[in-house]
Amino acid sequence: MPTESRLGAGIRLAVTTFTTLPVRAGRIDRAVAGVAMTLAPAVGALLGALLGGVLLLTATLAPAPVAAVVTVGVGALLTRGLHLDGLADTVDALGSYRRGAAALEIMKKPDVGPFGVVALVVVLLLQAAVLAELAGRSRPAALAAVVAATAAGRLGVGLACRRGVPAARPDGLGALVAGTVPPVALVVGTAAVALLAVPAVAGRPWQGPLAVLAALTVAVGLLRHVVRRLGGVTGDVLGATVEIVTTLAYLGLVLSG
Repeated sequence: MPTESRLGAGIRLAVTTFTTLPVRAGRIDRAVAGVAMTLAPAVGALLGALLGGVLLLTATLAPAPVAAVVTVGVGALLTRGLHLDGLADTVDALGSYRRGAAALEIMKKPDVGPFGVVALVVVLLLQAAVLAELAGRSRPAALAAVVAATAAGRLGVGLACRRGVPAARPDGLGALVAGTVPPVALVVGTAAVALLAVPAVAGRPWQGPLAVLAALTVAVGLLRHVVRRLGGVTGDVLGATVEIVTTLAYLGLVLSG
């Protein structure tokens, strides 16, 4: 199939995987999945631009904390809450201290355990607190911060799907995308997201890229732990990576900012 057709299918898959936009999916295979996971940061940047606009607009009508909570809610709505669900399931599995198939079975359960609930509460509170802080900054810096952090979260998916990282199950999203992202794509994606983060902290052009790199470094360590415990990555692990990297990037952007 021509490269353009694979690229188009990859774009559609990236959009339908990471947002609720009504885009009809086309061809789906590992080649297309690799394109989609490679383009995930770009989709994240577009989503971040939308969320940044929601934050800044709402902040003109309501107090900063209210604007922050609304933005977090809109973000969950635009992603169907799938990443948050993945975070809860992954933390529940890891918190059980079980390994392999036993841990994966916990992730399949529809209920959310205490570890998952705590993880959701902490992540959502941290994101809301950071967004409230950003709402008080200059509009360009606030917008850049939201765009960069949201893009960084999706770049974390590329890290989880890099070559050499196996899937935990023989089926599902993890099996489709595991090992599909080449190293060069990660290098280019990291450079692009770091560049987006440069204007996120006024007077400290180094802090934005450093925050992105630090969040991704932590994600690499966490992914290694997950692979040891579960045997590989799953769709839930990808969702958890999105939320963890996004939150850590946000924190790095407001520390001493």
